This record gives sequence, C-alpha cells and structure tokens, in this order.
Amino acid sequence: MIGSISGKVRAKAALMDPSHYGRSDTSALGRWFWEIDKVLLLLITVLIAIGLIAVAAASPAAAQRYSGGNVRFNELYYFWRQLAWIAFGIPVMIGISMMPRERARRLSLFGAAFFFVLLAFVPLIGPEHNGARRWIEFGVGQVQPSEFLKPFFVVAMAWLLSLRDGDKSLPVYAISAVVTGGIAYLLMKQPDFGSTIIFCAVWLAMLALAGVNMRILIGLAVVGLVGVVLAYFFYDVATQRIDEFLFGTGDTFQTDNAMRTLTAGGLFGMGPGGGTRKFGLPEPHTDYIFSVIGEEFGLIACLAIAALYLGIVARVLIKLLDEDSGFAILAAAGLAI
Repeated sequence: MIGSISGKVRAKAALMDPSHYGRSDTSALGRWFWEIDKVLLLLITVLIAIGLIAVAAASPAAAQRYSGGNVRFNELYYFWRQLAWIAFGIPVMIGISMMPRERARRLSLFGAAFFFVLLAFVPLIGPEHNGARRWIEFGVGQVQPSEFLKPFFVVAMAWLLSLRDGDKSLPVYAISAVVTGGIAYLLMKQPDFGSTIIFCAVWLAMLALAGVNMRILIGLAVVGLVGVVLAYFFYDVATQRIDEFLFGTGDTFQTDNAMRTLTAGGLFGMGPGGGTRKFGLPEPHTDYIFSVIGEEFGLIACLAIAALYLGIVARVLIKLLDEDSGFAILAAAGLAI
C-alpha cells in the first residue's frame, strides 16, 4: 500500500520536473512546454505577482470602505478574492495557450457573440452604480460584459479581417465597421465613453495592420474626430470627460485625490501597509490601484510596471516577425495593443 502511494507521488513529481519534458515528448503538456515563449510567460507571471501584491496593499482600504452596518469585510478579503481569481485564471490561460489556432478562433467567435448579447442586455437589466449600468448580476457575483468582450472582439475581428487574404471581394471592412459601431452604440448607452474609444481605436489599429488603404484610414480618422466633437456637444458623459481631461473643469476631486495619493510615497514609497491616503480613494483595489502602488511602493515601482507592460508588448511584436499567418498577426498585435 505504502509502496503504491510512494510510486504515485514520484510519478506526479516527475510530471512537475521540467527535465521530464524532453523535445521528444509528444504529449500536449510537453509540446506546450517547449513551444511556449518562456520570456513572455515570465513577464506575465511577474505582472500577475505584482498585481496580487498591489491588491494586498489596497485590500484594507477597500474592506474599510465597503464595511458598514452589519457588513464587515476582513482586511485581506479582496486579496483572497484576487488569489482565487488567479487560481482560476492561470489554468484557463494555460488551457487556451495549448489550443490549436482553429479551436481558439471558434472559441473567440462564440465568446464574442455571447458577450455582445450580454452587452445588449446591460442597459435593460443591469444594476445602476454611480449613474451607469455596466454590470449584469448572476446571483453569485457581477460580470462586466464589455471587459470580457475585449479579447474576444480582437480575435474575432482578426479572423474577419484575415478572410480578405483569401477573397479580396469580401466586404469585411464594412462588416467590421457595423460590428464595431454596434458595440460603440451599446457602450454609449451605459454610458461608457472610455471603453467606446478603446474599441474604436483598436479597430482602427487592426485595419491599419490589415493593410487598409491609407486614404480610407485618414477618412476614418477624420470621421472619428468629428464623432468625438459631436459627442462633446451632444453627449453629456463625453462633455464631462473631455472637460476634465483637457481643461481640468468639473468635479475633479477624485482625479486630484488619486494624483496626490500616487505621488505621496515619493520615489521609493512608504512601504507595504504604510499608506494612509489610499483610505480616501473610492475604488482602491480596482480603478485606483495604481495610486496605491505609487503611495506604498513609490514612483520607481510605477515606472517599473510601465516598463513591464512595454516589455510584454515588445516581446509579442518581436515574435510576430517570424509569423506568416495574417490571422495570428492581427490577433496577437490587437491583443498587445
């Protein structure tokens, strides 16, 4: 009995040993180990670890902010929740990275369609928070469809635009414009002007990568600029966001508070748990997490994180130099953007 258990333990330990996966290993995990870009994997792992540390630093402030009445959150509640999401997300990330491209494409098309439908229901059934409806409740938690839609949108759009490589007569550009316009309309209904700009900007970038005529791109850029101007005059959310960004007018208390928190730690920060201004931020564990990092770990840490993101984007673009699939180039570049 003991020998049998010992044998199983040794077998599992061998599976965890990198030397076990020689280049002759044809198992799915073995192929993944040798084909995966280990530098990119390392950069992403470091970013995940930094994110977990940052949430641990912000968790006491968030727990205090959301505690009240009969509700009390443990100081590390949001840290443990983030750790649970990481435990769920890493196997999903590895599983998707092991998928054949065709299967990943199909998954993305299904995901894009599914979350597009959810996005359409947000203004109808989504709960209102701070004057906006961006979430859908499922009993056990809330889901923001636009955030899940972003990666699926990029891969689905890459597939659509790459179809033109096989048949130049396909109206893929017009179809992509209709899809993007539909998403933009639904986002502005929430309202979410920031995500609207992100989707449209990524779409334009992917059109450029797909080889769209420069005149068309310039025309689309002009149309986009005119759209922003019209939104400024006729869309209250855009007016507020643009005024705050360009002129510093309106209610800028939260933005100013975030900036003061970001710079309070100086170059090297106040140390883990040493921040105090974070307790005045409205969403210290999400929207204002970068301010918490600046206060507790310093501006140098903020610059290091920015460099890490830049390194990830650069690594992806470098790997694409050896890629000959139009779909892969568009998908990877779009996700990196």
